[in-house]
Parts: sequence; C-alpha cells; structure tokens
Amino acid sequence: MDTELFPRERTEVSPGAVHLPDWLDAPAQRELLEACRAWARPPAGLRTVRTPGGGTMTARQVCLGWHWYPYAYARTVVDGDGTPVKPFPEWLGELGRRAVRDTLGEPWAAPSAAYDIALINFYDADARMGMHRDSDEKSDAPVVSLSLGDTCVFRFGNTETRTRPYTDVELRSGDLFVFGGPSRLAYHGVPKVQPGTAPPELGLTGRLNLTLRVSGL
Repeated sequence: MDTELFPRERTEVSPGAVHLPDWLDAPAQRELLEACRAWARPPAGLRTVRTPGGGTMTARQVCLGWHWYPYAYARTVVDGDGTPVKPFPEWLGELGRRAVRDTLGEPWAAPSAAYDIALINFYDADARMGMHRDSDEKSDAPVVSLSLGDTCVFRFGNTETRTRPYTDVELRSGDLFVFGGPSRLAYHGVPKVQPGTAPPELGLTGRLNLTLRVSGL
C-alpha cells in the first residue's frame, strides 16, 4: 500500500520458493483480468470442481492448454461440458518464463521450460484452498503463481506433510510467487481471503489466481 512505511521486498520463503511483491503493474493487471474474463466464459468456462469423494472445491476454476480434474489432465472438460479445453496462449508462456527469470534466475527459465498449462482459480469471500501439492505434471519446472484482486493468506509448507512447518505469506494484487527445485512439491494452500482489499481501479470483487505449469505431457 502507498501508506506503508517500508516497501515490501523480494523474499525467499524456502529454497526455490520466492515471493516478489507488485510484479504486475496496474495496466498489466487490468490486461490479465480482461483475458481471464474471456477465458471464464463458456464453452470450457469457469466451473465448480468436484472431488472423487463427492465434495466440491470452494474456488471455481477454468483451465487453459490442458484441463485439470482430480487428479489428472485431459484435452477436454471431462468433468464439465465435455468441450475442448481453451488453448494456452504463447504470450502467457513468455510471461511465465519471465516470472521465473525475475525470481529464480536465467538458468531456470530455459527454453525447455515451455509453459503449457494455466489453472485459473476464482475465490469469493468464503472460498478456501486446502493444503495440497502440484504433483500431476510430468515436469519438475517451477510453478508460477500470479494474484489479482483481493489479498489472501497463502500458506506455503514443506514437502513431507500438510502440517507444520509452514510460512504464511500475504499475497496482494499484482504479486508473484514462484516455487521450484527443492520446493517444487511443497504443500501449499489458501486458508483465508480478505474481502474488499482489491485495488478499486481494477474493478474485481474477489480474487483470481493464475497458476502456470509445464505439463511434460
């Protein structure tokens, strides 16, 4: 916030896991939001994810490139309207590689790290995400997470258990979080969203999180 005494700085939360505040400026946030609104429209639009046990995730989701459903990938929305998944745009892949360069360094952003999946989650004021690992990919390339809208508490844990030790990080609109290397399979989740904290000029109620991944498929 503009009224803060000290600016937020780059933080290495654990080896290979980096939080870079305010990575997306206001115009970039608006551009990405408009793209998300287009992707969320049907067909293959925003959906409620149902778990194998019969429950539902409180955050709604739309996918690009490959469609994720618990716990696999497909080329069609097999747990929704059955239509082909929307394509993953090249510019979004370049954004992912730039995010990795800016956090972990150039060697991590090699051309072989061809981002081809986006999972876009929409959180309203009551949505949460339990502790989980991003382990359905065949690649160990870093995961890129971009935040838009409301601030959230992002809980970043360890690779062995869903419980402590973990670190709670405040992610605001425009923030970047990247995790790879020894932290690639760390458990993480969102225990809380802070409603009404989105930048007013963004015109978004709620939180959008874009997670970019390399499928290796």
